Amino acid sequence: VQLVESGGGLVQAGGSLRLSCVVSGRTFSVYAMGWFRQAPGKAREIVASINWNGARTYYADSVKGRFTISRDNAKNTVYLQMNNLTPEDTAVYSCATARAYSSDYTLQEHDYAYWGQGTQVTVSS
Repeated sequence: VQLVESGGGLVQAGGSLRLSCVVSGRTFSVYAMGWFRQAPGKAREIVASINWNGARTYYADSVKGRFTISRDNAKNTVYLQMNNLTPEDTAVYSCATARAYSSDYTLQEHDYAYWGQGTQVTVSS
């Protein structure tokens, strides 16, 4: 199973980025997906999660109203649209696919089986 993220980069505060994560080697459409981030010196935290068909989503309070998670099951891809970025959003962002099938999104790290390598997002002030 391979997860490959793209779309990270350097952006000014108030700007936008769209992250993509393509999954291969697994039936993408039946598993919840999540986006996590880890800033220097901090623990990894969940940013957003989406259930298998996109009907249910979860957002951390820190990104609610600014970030949008979505998925295209035909393309085996999950997205994270990030708007109105702030320096506090600077981190390595990783996508992950859930360990087991569930109708809902998944919030706990240990419930994710496979992870991408991460993509750096840097927001300058």
